[in-house]
Amino acid sequence: MINGYTSEHGKLRPVADLEGEFDRLVWIDLLDPQNGEESLVERAVGINVPTREEMEEIEVSSRLYYEDEAVYMTATLPAQSDTDDPEMAPVTFVLAGERLITVRYHDPRAFQNFPRRAEKMSMGCTNGAGTLIALLEVIVDRLADIVERAAGDIDTLSRGIFRTNGTQTTKSRDFQRALEEIGRKGDLNSKLRDSLATLERLVAFLGQATAKSKLDTQGRSRLKTLSRDVRSLTDHSSFLSQKIMFLLDATLGMINIEQNAIIKIFSVAAVVFLPPTLIASIYGMNFDHMPELDWLVGYPFAIGLMVASAILPYWYFKRRGWL
Repeated sequence: MINGYTSEHGKLRPVADLEGEFDRLVWIDLLDPQNGEESLVERAVGINVPTREEMEEIEVSSRLYYEDEAVYMTATLPAQSDTDDPEMAPVTFVLAGERLITVRYHDPRAFQNFPRRAEKMSMGCTNGAGTLIALLEVIVDRLADIVERAAGDIDTLSRGIFRTNGTQTTKSRDFQRALEEIGRKGDLNSKLRDSLATLERLVAFLGQATAKSKLDTQGRSRLKTLSRDVRSLTDHSSFLSQKIMFLLDATLGMINIEQNAIIKIFSVAAVVFLPPTLIASIYGMNFDHMPELDWLVGYPFAIGLMVASAILPYWYFKRRGWL
């Protein structure tokens, strides 16, 4: 699918008749393009539209490069980011003269919000470079929202691990659920860091590519702000990664403490019941000459001895503070 937009006083206006107004387009958005659509854009703009396989190359030289006076830049962006398992896929931005061409095979939320916002207010979308900067600002805003939501979820998870409500004890906590939640947050944060890393390289490359162009002072200032914002989000994502690792270590430590407490209970029970078992074993032996067999109080005496031998170790452990 091809979406085209023209510029009117810094605002974007969607175009229904692409062929009729192709020369006026400042942004051409290719969403899951077919062969015929790629060929149409290539003939009209004079560029080579990258394939999906080319977009997924991980080398920086394959994602940021010049070709036929056009600037190609690819970044990994999340879609369906309201969940802990967003769809991560590359998006290619091509600056060809005064036009911006975007090629993507998924639908990030920023690409849904940006046209509506740019249609209502002026965002400096007078040419391809201005449109790209405005689009990147919306993308970074969206990533900031995702990072903020992830940080809030991690804080909630931290409170659930370390705090009790007065009746909740370590034994009653669902550590398996906590570990699963930590794993999901770690995976989400890893994907966000990867996306921010590609964006940081893209913004730096865009700054170099537009250094010799006629980009105005405001545009350069917005690029610098974008670079600072991406770097700040990257630092915050690194902090969240460290916090996730701390929560993982803490949860595993608490699981170990709980397991030790269980083993302690069994150990104490074994020690408490060992003397009565010994006494019962002695009086359960089949010998003819056992003085206690002829006692009238022999049976109560054995029972009392077993009870006393169980109570005394328990009392000793309590006094020493081992229980």
